[in-house]
Amino acid sequence: MLNGGIIGTLLDCHSNWTAAWHLCQQGRLDKPPCTVTADYAIRLLRPTPTDSPLGLVARVVESSADRATIEAVLTSAGKPRATCRGTFVAVQPGHPAYHQW
Repeated sequence: MLNGGIIGTLLDCHSNWTAAWHLCQQGRLDKPPCTVTADYAIRLLRPTPTDSPLGLVARVVESSADRATIEAVLTSAGKPRATCRGTFVAVQPGHPAYHQW
C-alpha cells in the first residue's frame, strides 16, 4: 500500500502545478508563476495499492489574481483513494520561498 505521506506529496505537487498553470493562463503570462502552498487538507478514503497505475486529477474551484483553490483526487484501480483541497499562492521575488526548490 502507498504511504499517506507520499499520497499527500503527490496531491500537493499536482495541485500546485494546476494552480501555477491556471494563474499563468489567467494572467496571460509567458511562464507559470512561482507558487507555494498556503494550506491544504488531505482526506484518505481507502488504502492505495501500488500494483496498479495511479491517476491524479486536479481542478480549479476558485481563483483571484494571485491565488487558486484546487480540489484534486488520487485514484487507483478505478476508485478514489484520496482527495485534497488547497490554496496555492503566487509569490514574487523577495518572498522567502521564491524559487527555493
